[in-house]
Amino acid sequence: MKDSNLPVVLVDDEEDILFGASYLLNSHGIKPVISFSDGRELIPYLQSKKAGVIVLDLLMPFSSGIELLPRIVQNYPEVPVVVVTALQDVESAVSCMKEGAFDYLVKPVEENRFVSCIQRALEIRGLRREIGSLRHSLIVNDVECPECFSHILTCQRDMLVLFRYIEAIADSAEPVIISGETGTGKDLIAQALHRVSGRTGEMVSLNVAGLDDNMFSDTLFGHVKGAFTGADRDRVGMIASAAGGTLFLDEIGDLNMASQVKLLRLLQDKTYFPLGSDAMRHSDARIVVATNQNLKDKMKQGNFRQDLYFRLSCHPINVPPLRQRLDDLPLLLQHFVEEASQSLSKSAPAIPDELLTLLSVYDFPGNIRELRSLVFNAIAQHRSGTVLSMQSFRDVIRNEQGVSVFEREHTDAVAGSSLKISGRFPTLKVANHFLIEEAMRRATNNQGVAAALLGITRQSLNRRLKNITASPNGDQS
Repeated sequence: MKDSNLPVVLVDDEEDILFGASYLLNSHGIKPVISFSDGRELIPYLQSKKAGVIVLDLLMPFSSGIELLPRIVQNYPEVPVVVVTALQDVESAVSCMKEGAFDYLVKPVEENRFVSCIQRALEIRGLRREIGSLRHSLIVNDVECPECFSHILTCQRDMLVLFRYIEAIADSAEPVIISGETGTGKDLIAQALHRVSGRTGEMVSLNVAGLDDNMFSDTLFGHVKGAFTGADRDRVGMIASAAGGTLFLDEIGDLNMASQVKLLRLLQDKTYFPLGSDAMRHSDARIVVATNQNLKDKMKQGNFRQDLYFRLSCHPINVPPLRQRLDDLPLLLQHFVEEASQSLSKSAPAIPDELLTLLSVYDFPGNIRELRSLVFNAIAQHRSGTVLSMQSFRDVIRNEQGVSVFEREHTDAVAGSSLKISGRFPTLKVANHFLIEEAMRRATNNQGVAAALLGITRQSLNRRLKNITASPNGDQS
């Protein structure tokens, strides 16, 4: 049983109290609940099963809560114990808290206080488990569930660290926000998180970009027959379809303000109302969202709620761009060449070493998605020969937005303090020599790659290199 779904264990010798407490917790979406009317049954249960929270009556025959509390705290310190008793005795309450009780409630307990106490205790239980998992992930270098990440091709150390973090938070019921540039594979990370969690329900995905509030509410929460014109039957919303599983909301930065309020309520209360219904529903689906936008900037602009942002940021995951995963480039390139060749019924051509050098100096604004498109386009144009042509890659790198890779990467540096000119201002010829030398350095002296970076032909670069060799100090006139 996953820690995110551990039971609340009720121990009380009064059957009507057990029934009422179980019904109350179930009605607020807190499940499962296990009851014992004899305190002697609790310890054997804990020896073979796990508990999320224990609600313990203090005065019971045979084995009282006074006897059980210190044994539970000593042997199962990770489990919060809520003491519920009819004793209105300050000394007794102080004694229980000193023994390690999470809280002390006096019968009859007000319903809202009882439910909120159990919810807080479950949250504390989850945080304790997450801290332990994170501590373990810092010690253990290997991913414990590699099959859950098999759809993500990587050998990059930063990605393996990310996988271990995902394993550490997998059991948590708290929301997760996945950020990263477009095309980095945020949806694949969400799928991996769902697999590792072991949740019994499905993973249901929804792209919220462009949805108005009515469409968002209807899609997410569903509606009952007659809720509006054309609603001729009940519709089960995605949150219900994700029961016991994961609800993945992509492009969360584009969610309108009215819908943000409804999502916040769902996250806080775990409840919602289908359109046209007065019957409150409970949700146990884990919420995972993704964005390629800077939500902090959107908050400053008044386009994203601050309370929603901090509620979503319990477990943040940032997916690195492809330019920071250069170790993965050969692996991804080979995979996409084979995938494209199979899709187009062609023999997979060999990948020239020059291509890897060329791609390693390109910043990939579209990341892995762009790499895949580039490969498919190159394979589609491949007609003969055993080696893949680099021409289509060169064309894209040369023409992408009309800006060279070198210029795009150094725009901020030139505008800031990184470029410092002292003494005589350099001539165009000197600056030209510098750009050529820098391009050759980045291309590891590969003229074809350097020419692509500079946006000129290889023949033109060759002529310029000869001029530099002939006049190594440049024209200082």
